[in-house]
Amino acid sequence: MAGRARRGPEDGRAGEPVAVRAARDRERHVTQVTAFGFLTPGRPRRTVTVTPAPLRYWQYNAARWPVVVLVLLVASAWLVFLGWRDGTSAVTGDVPLVVVVAVVVLAGSTGRFTVSDSALSTDIAGLRQTSSFGVVPLALVREVVRGGPPADWPRARRRGGWWPGRTRVAVRHLGPDGESDRALTAWVRDAAAFADALDRPLD
Repeated sequence: MAGRARRGPEDGRAGEPVAVRAARDRERHVTQVTAFGFLTPGRPRRTVTVTPAPLRYWQYNAARWPVVVLVLLVASAWLVFLGWRDGTSAVTGDVPLVVVVAVVVLAGSTGRFTVSDSALSTDIAGLRQTSSFGVVPLALVREVVRGGPPADWPRARRRGGWWPGRTRVAVRHLGPDGESDRALTAWVRDAAAFADALDRPLD
């Protein structure tokens, strides 16, 4: 997590519809995030011409357990098939290759949870730059609580899975239209710092 400059209520145009501001903030977020490398979120890319503001919060999320289980099942099935077709010697010779492929797949399934000055998103490594998905502009965030979402919240979408030492938090926010009520949950490294980055400190 890096230090950052905060935006206040005065940012944006007076009387501007929330949906319009959210759309603009989404573009700002993508611009800021792509200025940093996926593996170097604390240091801007050398190719950027204007030094961007540091990211407010970031953490890596390992591949979710269904992906891990699927990779293990496929790898095991392949080795069993090789053993049945070509014998034990073929299995022994292919184990290193299978392990390398499995590691590459799991590494490619690793995501980054990022909060910029404008939004939060789940990011993945691209060939040329980081790609952001599930962008939620900070202008749409309404509340952050520690633990699961309260009963009166809408059904929450999960961002990443459980990891040792991390705390579950729930975020209530508006949809892109600025009206629909939505929520998400995530397991974060530092719940207080994450909520602070969203400008919604925990009580």
